[in-house]
Amino acid sequence: QICVVFSGELKCWCRAVIKSIICCTGHYQTKCFLVDYAKYIFVKSDNIRVALEAFMRIPYRAKKCRLYRTKPVTLHVNFCGSTAKIVPAKRWDNAATQYFQNLLK
Repeated sequence: QICVVFSGELKCWCRAVIKSIICCTGHYQTKCFLVDYAKYIFVKSDNIRVALEAFMRIPYRAKKCRLYRTKPVTLHVNFCGSTAKIVPAKRWDNAATQYFQNLLK
């Protein structure tokens, strides 16, 4: 279910999907995925509102997409042979994801 949360960083109300709820000292924080900005943020539970129907009819700014035939790779270091080579990986690691996001910016 999509709700509306206030983002302190963006200083505006944004549509979001709540992913998890964390109990902090004296309040709850929620991890939310901003559907218009395609990013995760943490917000206090008192900054969450029910979305109005008119607000939900606005098209999303961010779209899910895939990179066709792009496969993850990783750097395999052989310390005994003092060599390093790029090999296929089973999943994207954090360094590769961060590098790709920097390229997009």
